[in-house]
Amino acid sequence: MQSVIEKLSTMNSVRSSTERRAVNRLLRPLDQIAEQSPRVISKSLGQFESAGRDYSLPRYVYLGAQGGGDVIRIAIFATVHGDEPEGALALSRFVGELEKNPEIAQGYALYIYPVCNPTGFEDSTRHSRSGKDLNREFWKQSDEPEVRYLESEIYLHAFDGIITLHSDDTSNGLYGFVSGDVLSEHLLEPALRAAERFLPRNHGAVIDGFSARRGIITDGYAGVLKSIPGLARPPFEITFETPQKSPLHLQVEAFVAALQTMLVEYRYLIAIAQNI
Repeated sequence: MQSVIEKLSTMNSVRSSTERRAVNRLLRPLDQIAEQSPRVISKSLGQFESAGRDYSLPRYVYLGAQGGGDVIRIAIFATVHGDEPEGALALSRFVGELEKNPEIAQGYALYIYPVCNPTGFEDSTRHSRSGKDLNREFWKQSDEPEVRYLESEIYLHAFDGIITLHSDDTSNGLYGFVSGDVLSEHLLEPALRAAERFLPRNHGAVIDGFSARRGIITDGYAGVLKSIPGLARPPFEITFETPQKSPLHLQVEAFVAALQTMLVEYRYLIAIAQNI
């Protein structure tokens, strides 16, 4: 995994503006795990055309060992902005760690969408090739195919939790957005603490234009990737952000630590709620 990170860092520093990055190269570690593991299913989502080429959204499902109750369905999204591949790299590392420590994902079905903006990733741009910021298009009757396919997934699977991974080139530390279920903030705080083993937290009173407390923001932009608006019982929703100017391998480690912590903490909180 380290060699993949090093190669991507080199590609980003020396590639020309007209050169395109390959999604399949980014996802090679995940594909290799899916080929070997009975717990990982790889099946792309949807199909759309851009600049005369066909695209789909990579999708992986990690099936944890059976737990003591209903299966907990969690969706994890990354690279909604094409110039933020750090989350996709972290998801490869994360799934690899689950293979070594399967007890972390016991009772879970994890739906993993590592590259939600494949054309933006190829072009090294925040926006998709259509020129749209996909993370401002959700639940607005958008015509963007990536958004429509992801909205369908969110609608069909009724996830218990939604986690989105981002990297912020304007932040000097870790932070996150929370919304949805009241448990969200109780998951983000321990996730930030775990990730602080690798990178500092952003303690600013204002982050990304929003009021923040200890790196936690309870407001947010309209149109971001989230669950269906207006649900009576919304899932927990967390957007976890790393400082993009930090070393890539430390961002990957921070993401992995945060994800593992969220899974462990959520299972614990669910167990407590069932015993009340």
